[in-house]
Amino acid sequence: MARKKKDTVQFVCQSCGYVSIRWLGRCSECGTWNSFVEERVAPEPKGKRAHTQVASGSKPVPLNDITAQDDARIRFRSEELNRVLGGGLVPGSVVLVGGDPGIGKSTLLLQESSFLAGPKFPVLYVSGEESQRQTKIRAQRLGLRSDHLYLLAETNLDDILNVIQNLNPKLVIIDSIQTIYQPAFESAPGSISQVRECALAFLTLAKSAHVPVILVGHVTKEGFIAGPKVLEHMVDTLLQFEGDRNQFFRILRAVKNRFGSTREMGIFEMTETGLRDVQNPSELFLSQRQEHATGTAVICTVEGTRPILVEVQALVTSASYGTPQRTATGFDARRLALLLAVLEKRIGLRLGTFDVFLNVVGGVRVVEPAADLGVAAAIASSLKNLSIASNAILIGEIGLTGEIRYVPNLDKRLTEAAKLGFKQAVIPRTGKKQLSLPKTIDTLECARLEEAFERLF
Repeated sequence: MARKKKDTVQFVCQSCGYVSIRWLGRCSECGTWNSFVEERVAPEPKGKRAHTQVASGSKPVPLNDITAQDDARIRFRSEELNRVLGGGLVPGSVVLVGGDPGIGKSTLLLQESSFLAGPKFPVLYVSGEESQRQTKIRAQRLGLRSDHLYLLAETNLDDILNVIQNLNPKLVIIDSIQTIYQPAFESAPGSISQVRECALAFLTLAKSAHVPVILVGHVTKEGFIAGPKVLEHMVDTLLQFEGDRNQFFRILRAVKNRFGSTREMGIFEMTETGLRDVQNPSELFLSQRQEHATGTAVICTVEGTRPILVEVQALVTSASYGTPQRTATGFDARRLALLLAVLEKRIGLRLGTFDVFLNVVGGVRVVEPAADLGVAAAIASSLKNLSIASNAILIGEIGLTGEIRYVPNLDKRLTEAAKLGFKQAVIPRTGKKQLSLPKTIDTLECARLEEAFERLF
C-alpha cells in the first residue's frame, strides 16, 4: 500500500514572493524585515489542472503568417476610464485595479459594468467580500438597474469557472482576487500561492476565451498590490487609484499598460450617486485658491496629452529644533532638496535655519521638472512674505547653475492657462523655437532664476 504524501512547509516573503525552506528574519532578495509567512503546500495532483495545460496542437508559427486584426475596444461610459486604458478595454485582456480601502474601486466597476450590460453583452460581477444582497443595496444607492448584470457571491475558483462556462459572459469582474481560493491548495485565501494560482486561471480564461477580466487587488500599508510581485507582471494593465478618502475626488493612473500610454491620468469626483468624471480638472484644483496670498504659485503639469493647472503652496518658517524639516506632499523630496540648494547658492536665500513645507493642492503628484520654477517661486514668496500676481503662471525647469531650461508642450500649457483667464506667464527663453502662443497672455521669457525673481517680486 502506497504511503500518502505529507504536506510540506515553506516560507514565502509577502513583499517579493521569495520562497525559502526555513524562516528568515530578513528577506535576502528585497531586504524587508519580518515579511516571511508560513505556508503549507499540498502535494501536486497526478494530473495537471485544466487551466494550466497547454492547448493541444499548439505549435510555433512564423510572425508573418499570423493574421491579427485590431478588435474594437470596449468603451465605458466614463471617458476618464477610457482615457487611462488607452481608448477602452481590449478584448481578452486582464486588468488589475488597486487602491486603498474605500477609495472607490468597487463603486467604479459596479456602475461601469451596469452601463455595459445588455442583451448581447452579459456581465458577470463576482464578489468575494459581499453577499448578493449587500451588492444589491450598494447598486440601489448608486441608482443602478440591469437585467443583464449577473452578481455572484463566491470564492471557490472551480465554482466560478463553472459559472463562467455556463453563462458565457462578455466581461468578468473579480472583486477581489485575494478572496478567491483554489481547493487543490490547502493554504489560506490571499496567500502567495493562492493569489498566483487564481490569477493564472483567470489569465488563461481571458486569453483562451477572448473575454476581458478585471481583477480588484488589495494593497498593503505601503501602497503596493498585496500578493506576489509576479501578479503585476502577469496582467496586461495595472491601474492604481489614488486620493484621500476624506476628499471628494479620486485620481486613476495606469502604472502598466500594454495597449496604451502610462502617462494618462483620470480624475473622478465622488458624489452620493457614485463616481463622476471631472471634465475640467484645472478649474477644480484652482476653485478654492486665495488671491494675494504669500507662498503660493500656479504651475502646469502635462499628464499624457492633457495639461493640468495646479496650485503649489509653500511655508517657510523658523526651525524650532536644531535640524530644519523639509516636508513635501505631492512632490519629490529629493527634488525639493535640490531646489533649496540652488536657491541658497545662486540666489542667496538663507534657508539653512528654516523649516520648509511644500504641498501640491488637490492631492496631485507632480513628477515632471516643469514645476521647478513654480516651486522655487512659492518658497521665495513665503520667505520674503511677498505675493505673486494671482493671474500669473510659472513654467520651467531649473538647472544646477540657476538657469531656466525649456520644457516640452509649452504652447499647449499656455493655451490651457489662457482658457482659465491667466494673463501673465513666466517661461523659459524660447530662442529660435517657433511656438504658436496665445495672444491673451503676456509671456515673460527668462533665462535665469535671478531674472525671473526680479520680474515676480
